[in-house]
Amino acid sequence: MKNKIRIGCGAGFSGDRLEPALVLAEQGNLDYLVLECLAERTIALAQKRKLADPTKGYDPFLERRIEGLLPILVKNNVRLITNMGATNPVAGAEKIVEIASKQGISVKVAAVIGDELSDKLVEMSNGISKFNNEDFAITLISNHSSLSTSPLISANAYMGVEGILEALQSDAQIIITGRIADPSLFLAPMIHEFGWATDDYNLLGQGTIVGHLLECAGQITGGYFADPITKPVTNMDTLGHPFADVFADGSAIISKVAGTGGVVNLATVKEQLLYEVINPYAYLTPDVSANFTTVQLEEIADNQVKVWAGTGQEKPSTLKVSVGYQAGFLGEGEISYAGENALARAQLAGDTLEKRLKADFTDLRTDYVGLSAIHRTDFNHQIEPYEVRLRLAANAETAQKAAIIGEEVEALYTNGPAGGGGARKYVTELVGIVSVLIDRKKVKPEVILF
Repeated sequence: MKNKIRIGCGAGFSGDRLEPALVLAEQGNLDYLVLECLAERTIALAQKRKLADPTKGYDPFLERRIEGLLPILVKNNVRLITNMGATNPVAGAEKIVEIASKQGISVKVAAVIGDELSDKLVEMSNGISKFNNEDFAITLISNHSSLSTSPLISANAYMGVEGILEALQSDAQIIITGRIADPSLFLAPMIHEFGWATDDYNLLGQGTIVGHLLECAGQITGGYFADPITKPVTNMDTLGHPFADVFADGSAIISKVAGTGGVVNLATVKEQLLYEVINPYAYLTPDVSANFTTVQLEEIADNQVKVWAGTGQEKPSTLKVSVGYQAGFLGEGEISYAGENALARAQLAGDTLEKRLKADFTDLRTDYVGLSAIHRTDFNHQIEPYEVRLRLAANAETAQKAAIIGEEVEALYTNGPAGGGGARKYVTELVGIVSVLIDRKKVKPEVILF
């Protein structure tokens, strides 16, 4: 068994930059590289792509990421773990093998499946797909009426380390999964390399905390942390992504590749530690209930923070399931006003459209971008803006109805007020997300080798 491994995070979401992963693989002296690329809506959208084309459903950036990374991974003997498989890990694995063949590279790939529960849906008489409750015992995390009125798109359970551990034992160099809980992607190689027992919850708690710190990539190296006035971060154009030297006792040192932009310090680590944490005493994952309140941090050198003393308790008896459903369409329209009386003209346009549209769109939203679009108030700001962008938006059951919003905004060109320009209109199909809980015994990971 090893005493130390180095794990890097090359992506924190599907649309993350490509080059930080290349830098980590080439210069990071890694044992493992993790690409964390899934979110709730990401997987629902992937399911829609798979329904349209059974050979798709994996991450849209998979090919570009793998084409650049594969030669470096093989050269430096770095193992890759990624959830870029989304709703179709098998097709993703086949695509990786195809890319390797074109590059003249031989590589062993493992696909971890079992998270998708869509085959447990049944078609109701009204054409809406629902869970077969006789087959699957489902508990709603929150009561959500949309599940009874909207067609379901996807249902994916958050699995833990089990499938990845089996794949690691197969010596696969690339492991591609579907919906695995984010920290589990990092915890699995720790268990594998250090021989941790999967019921040693204090060790699993520490490993999960390290995974949680790494999973959002550039956030912990100063990206989302940065504020030019209160929290300055240098060289953000070359922001490096993090890696952790993890030790067999569960302690770790968070750092980044020398010469890359950004910073790793106590403040960046503390912010990431608290990110998306509801109950720090019980951060629930499929592997452990981690206790963040016992964590100790120490800045031991420039861009090096030591993390230790996390603890944990027994894993939950249920798994979270992310359910995607069709949520109608969003209609949007935007137009700009500039110069003297820009705000007054924008407000006249907004008032005019509200009178025309509110009867048909009960959730109509009017924003004055730059003034009140985010906080919904201008806080009695006294400075008259020189330019204002008006945005109207509303939800609708059909794309045709949603399009009316943009059409009305565009009509302001000649119907006034004066000086409007740069009109844009959009219709976007909406995917809603709701979470449910399921008995973990109902979800069985499976590994397929290529």
